[in-house]
Amino acid sequence: MSAGKHFVSDPKDLVRTSLSGLVAANPHLALDEKEKVTYVKDLALLRTKQVTLFCGGGSGHEPAHAGFVGHGMLTAAVSGHVFASPSSSQVLSCLRRVYSEEHGTLVVIKNYTGDVLNFGRAVERFKSESVNQGKPLPKVAMVVVDDDVGVVNPNDDAEGGVGRRGLAGTVLVNKFAGARAASGGSLDQVKAVAEYVISNTFTIGCALNAASVPGQGLPRVLGDDEIEIGMGIHNEPGFETKKPQPADILIPSLVDHIVNSSPFKKAHPGRTGRVILMVNNLGATSNLELGLVTKLAVEATRDCGLEPVRTYSGTFMTGLAMPGVSISLLVLPEDEAQRNELLALADQSAHCPGWVNQTWVEDAGCTDESALEPAVQVKPASNEVWEKAITLAYRNVVADEPQVTLLDQLMGDGDCGQVLLSGATAINDAAQSTQLPLNDPAAALARISSIVEDAMGGTSGIIYCLFLDGLAQQLRSLNVADNSSLSPQLWGQAMLGALDTLYQYTTARPGHRTLIDALEPFASSLASGGSLEQALDAADKGAAATAHMQPKRGRAVYVQQKGDLADAGAAGLVSVLRGIVSALQ
Repeated sequence: MSAGKHFVSDPKDLVRTSLSGLVAANPHLALDEKEKVTYVKDLALLRTKQVTLFCGGGSGHEPAHAGFVGHGMLTAAVSGHVFASPSSSQVLSCLRRVYSEEHGTLVVIKNYTGDVLNFGRAVERFKSESVNQGKPLPKVAMVVVDDDVGVVNPNDDAEGGVGRRGLAGTVLVNKFAGARAASGGSLDQVKAVAEYVISNTFTIGCALNAASVPGQGLPRVLGDDEIEIGMGIHNEPGFETKKPQPADILIPSLVDHIVNSSPFKKAHPGRTGRVILMVNNLGATSNLELGLVTKLAVEATRDCGLEPVRTYSGTFMTGLAMPGVSISLLVLPEDEAQRNELLALADQSAHCPGWVNQTWVEDAGCTDESALEPAVQVKPASNEVWEKAITLAYRNVVADEPQVTLLDQLMGDGDCGQVLLSGATAINDAAQSTQLPLNDPAAALARISSIVEDAMGGTSGIIYCLFLDGLAQQLRSLNVADNSSLSPQLWGQAMLGALDTLYQYTTARPGHRTLIDALEPFASSLASGGSLEQALDAADKGAAATAHMQPKRGRAVYVQQKGDLADAGAAGLVSVLRGIVSALQ
């Protein structure tokens, strides 16, 4: 792997120090260094005047997203490590900070699994906090940007699938939604504008090489006689590697790919109309070359029968110092009144360093530190039944970990057993040291969810977290205040409700060869009046059935089926459930 050269002191602290530099150069901004949240200083006033909105994701895409924080665009942005989603705790701290009780808050994210799960979990945790405080559900909406037409997964079906990636079109969503919020729009109106832009923006990228990651170097290198069409902003492979072409051939081919892509043709089969064109520098393209690309993109768009009524050219969303460009087309409404309304939002000023029409804003002179922690604190309490269930579940996971790990090594990335064991160990340690509020089931589940987030990495960890968050909310909504009112059937009903929460953030369903194939039968059996033993048998059969399913979600999608191997996640969940059921018999 090539080392790459960077201006860096400590790669582990690069994101935090970079954000500090951004804030130092822009006195209208403030930074929560611990959570890596950048926000407007006059936040306390802004929350009383309008819908607030924030975006976020992994770092390395600057100026996205912190560079777009300012009046007329984002209220805040939350940053993860380079190319890695921020944790749900980071996102939650941002949501607590910016939430407007009067007007509501919109959350904008790109369509990557880590972002969807972590931001989704933060929203659900925020809802749980509100319910636990006796308040109505907060006015929070989330939209997911998926403008990529370079890599369209042919395996995505009517049930969803991985979907298209979020690229530079996310900046357009932030621009239009931010302008609508600043002009007094309601949460529904701001969300509607965001959804229109998402549904009508189409992006493709082209790179001359991958980008070097500070502290890691170049993950791969294209040859001198190679360029890649569709390379992602995290160095993900595109759909075609080809020989370099003259710009006057290459750029029109990119625009032609957009208008002939299945998402574009499905949304706009007529291939006529007015558009907003965005030409984006992926990080290391010279301004001289970008001017040429912009000229050619405008001409190619017109040659395709579309008229660019606004053209944005600059650096909006990068892949670190990736030598390349992306081209985005936002198709405007045919209706003149609706089109003029969107153009008015496009022309509205955005006072943030990353947007080309404004680079300096006077010091707002104040910061706001309120609403950073949940108002309700819970007290730990012991409970013999809970503690026995946790202990036996932990012992089961310890015993079954080697087999779960083996299954995942053969059909995944090999970490499922260890990740599950880490979570089970942390929960057991917390129970043994009386750190859990076991006299209050909803509060106990919420605390366990937080422990799981800290102890378990990867997709399985956040899946468990989202389910536990939803389960805690369901128990609270069913007025379950203590353990005495619980029954197996009530647990089943609550678990089905928690699955509905989980389904908001993942397209995985029964039959897709995931842990849900064990979880859903267990919950359904209990909810329909089945005994614990019957529910466990249903879960066991569901997990066993995954051995004969074609993988539709997770890393196993990319691995050829090897014999009659059950899904590791489903097998691990059954191990947990078996321990719990044995404790309750």
